[in-house]
Amino acid sequence: MTRLALLAAALAAALAAPAAAAPLAKTLFGSEARGSDQSPAPIGSYAEGCLAGGVPLPASGPGWETVRLSRNRYWAHPEGFSFLTRLGEAARTAGWPGVMVGDVSQPRGGPMVDGHSSHQVGLDLDIFLRPAPAGGLSDAAREGAGSVSVVAGDRRSVTADWTSTHLAVVRAAAQDPAVARIFVNAAIKAELCRAAPQPRDWLRKVRPWWGHDAHFHVRLACPEGARLCLNQAPPPPGDGCDASLDWWFSDEALNPPPPKGPVVRARDVMTLADLPAECRGVLDAD
Repeated sequence: MTRLALLAAALAAALAAPAAAAPLAKTLFGSEARGSDQSPAPIGSYAEGCLAGGVPLPASGPGWETVRLSRNRYWAHPEGFSFLTRLGEAARTAGWPGVMVGDVSQPRGGPMVDGHSSHQVGLDLDIFLRPAPAGGLSDAAREGAGSVSVVAGDRRSVTADWTSTHLAVVRAAAQDPAVARIFVNAAIKAELCRAAPQPRDWLRKVRPWWGHDAHFHVRLACPEGARLCLNQAPPPPGDGCDASLDWWFSDEALNPPPPKGPVVRARDVMTLADLPAECRGVLDAD
């Protein structure tokens, strides 16, 4: 075989071979240890985006304690600092020493290796349904800190661990103008519908979602001027205490059939090409 023929055969084989799989976005973003040296900016949507210039929450702030620091998921847009300061003050007014903050975002946001589907742009914050201790947290206690479920075993009501202070803290979060939505277990939403006094327009922001029995998930709206940030559509009109809530206590919702095949989540197949083009620059930045 001539040299030309050998080159042609090699080219044909290369064209016939499947292209190497692109690295998963969760692998790329999950390997970043610190935020990018850029101006803070949420980019894309809560479940398909990244975070430029993410800032680490301090271990202790005015009215809050950040926990499980080894997860390195305590990076936020600066708006998160402002919100937590306001919520911490409201929590102390209501009778808690402060709030405990779980996952926020990875250093440069993006999809996570495991866990959340959202939390990608530094504007999602998990707040434990358990007050911060009055004396703060030791390093060991901070790392092992957990919350407590306030949802009964039948998933239809709350337990005796739920108090009027829980209601006051969730209400303060929902009334904050920077907050777009709050996700809670359906049983918690039902209890809020039962017990919240008027006026209660803030209940529109509080939406039922699976899990969320030991924490509530705060979603901040895109900050003013964040031109690359995509807000979620507003919640439906009304307080959400209507027939739409009843479905969450149906057998379909409480006891769904097991999946027929492997469950593939978006984060498990998402590549950098699936994210806004600016996210490549976030990864490439110092």
